[in-house]
Amino acid sequence: MKNKDDCEFGNLEFAVEDLIEKKGLSKNKVAFRAEMQRTQLNNYINGSVRRLDTAVLCRLCHALDCDISDLVRYTSPKKSKSRRRK
Repeated sequence: MKNKDDCEFGNLEFAVEDLIEKKGLSKNKVAFRAEMQRTQLNNYINGSVRRLDTAVLCRLCHALDCDISDLVRYTSPKKSKSRRRK
């Protein structure tokens, strides 16, 4: 899911929901396996996480049997470099 706030340096996108669907798991099962609250999992799914917790990311990778690069993607900013150099 894309972060709605377009940052000047780019954004992080979380593919948690895609991985859950691809693996055929329920949100409840993933939350249980990752030892996290379902609301916290939903924050990652909705892209509303503001501070990343490396322990949570590790638990999600373990629960979804994936690499961090499968879970989190960086997207470059939409602005051109020339517009940022004012």
